[in-house]
Amino acid sequence: MSRPKKRSLTLKGHRTSVSLEDEFWAEFRRIATNAGRPINDLAAQIDSDRGTDIGLASAIRLFVLQDLKSS
Repeated sequence: MSRPKKRSLTLKGHRTSVSLEDEFWAEFRRIATNAGRPINDLAAQIDSDRGTDIGLASAIRLFVLQDLKSS
């Protein structure tokens, strides 16, 4: 597994970054592509659903894990 790398996203017009491993980023991009959604749109949905007790990168990892488990 790779070390986390900073990735840039735009959420509701604001630039932000998340640190994700290449493997999680690749799966996240795959999920967005398969859903026919821009990755920033999917990240914005995860961001709005995550609550205040979890960081965005962790929320994305959990989203990816949930998707893989449901496949």
